[in-house]
Amino acid sequence: MKAPLDVPPTEVLANERTYLAYVRTAIALIAFGFVIARFGLFEREIAVVAHITLPHAGAVSSIFGPLMSIAGVIVALFGAYRYAVADRGLREGKTLALRPFVAYIAAIAVAAVGVIVAFIIAPPR
Repeated sequence: MKAPLDVPPTEVLANERTYLAYVRTAIALIAFGFVIARFGLFEREIAVVAHITLPHAGAVSSIFGPLMSIAGVIVALFGAYRYAVADRGLREGKTLALRPFVAYIAAIAVAAVGVIVAFIIAPPR
């Protein structure tokens, strides 16, 4: 087993900043999911108070909100994994880049969220 390389502090700190960006993103997704879920509850309460019937009141919010929170948990776990992989790579003197298929999956997930939000904001007529 090789002795760990002396890693420049700038590299270690850059890896930590990247990890913190993952954590911030995860917190934002979890909070966004909570807000979306609570909006569905608010929508149902307003319908009761106003004595109106809204078709599918809160249906999308009650599904999409928890999914966004789960996505936040996944981002947090992936960020921790990437931090550990990059740290190990730095100490072994290797560059361990993100695999392209992971970037494709992330892009597809972001696009799917964008489409769902677009349909919530302006449903097709």
